Amino acid sequence: MGRTAGYHLLRRYGRYICLNERQLKLGHYLFLKHGGKVVFFGRFVAVLRAWAAFLAGTNRMSWPTFLLFNALGGVVWASLVGLSGYFLGNVMYQFSGPIGIVTTVGAGLVSLAWFLILHRHSRRLEDEAERALPGSLDDYLKAQPVSPSKLE
Repeated sequence: MGRTAGYHLLRRYGRYICLNERQLKLGHYLFLKHGGKVVFFGRFVAVLRAWAAFLAGTNRMSWPTFLLFNALGGVVWASLVGLSGYFLGNVMYQFSGPIGIVTTVGAGLVSLAWFLILHRHSRRLEDEAERALPGSLDDYLKAQPVSPSKLE
């Protein structure tokens, strides 16, 4: 779905979710440079887990690379969740009290800090993407995929 219609859907309806040309180019640039990491660590973030395959297809990530990082991310995620449940199963009920509240607030603060860091550096990253991929993003997606080594 992402490979065949994803880019056109984001181009057409992206404005409804505040995506413009520069942000689409930034996404393409980041996938070219860090696509495997995005797919791998996307398994650990609920929203990204659902969208990683669509975004990988939209940004023309090669199928073998996607398959490798998606499978590795899935195995590591499932192992961590399963082993955590196994070893911490009897202790988990303690997280429903004050420790759970502190953990939830801490996770919220870390998420807020991460969002602020990304927002602060987004302009710099957009400029970096523009230098690496000058011109229209349409031209890059119609042509052969750009090799990540050409971005250095």
